[in-house]
Amino acid sequence: MILVTLGTQDKPFKRLLIEMQRLIDVGIICDKVVVQAGFTDFTSSQMEIFDLIPMDDFDALMRDCDLLITHGGVGSIVNGLNQNKKVIAIPRLAKYGEHVNDHQVQIIENFNQAGYIIGIHDPSEIEQSLQKVKTFKPKKYKSNREHMMKLITDIIDQ
Repeated sequence: MILVTLGTQDKPFKRLLIEMQRLIDVGIICDKVVVQAGFTDFTSSQMEIFDLIPMDDFDALMRDCDLLITHGGVGSIVNGLNQNKKVIAIPRLAKYGEHVNDHQVQIIENFNQAGYIIGIHDPSEIEQSLQKVKTFKPKKYKSNREHMMKLITDIIDQ
């Protein structure tokens, strides 16, 4: 099963779902596709699309999925990595009204360069990424949260 999550942004990310539908229509994607669409209005008879999914149900879908395709939200990416999922991430872009700026490009580039995910720039690259993900071996994700907390604590203590 492929889980697609578009986060909970108040802006649509229709480009990603249009490409997923195209790949289903031409037979590239034959897996079950479940979508957490947030505020993206999209209908499909081949994908199970939900606006928002209760956290327990979302966690179950994350556990059960074979692949996570997500927007460039840190929470979505890290959630997938913490569950040892292969992740393909695509940034929401301001020029399409998908976000207020393009910070997701940098987020995806950082995770991609670290070897954690397959980061792409545009939904048109999903097809190629689906081939790459078959042999992709992501690095084990290691958070630097504790290090950052120590730095902040040290600054406060000074």
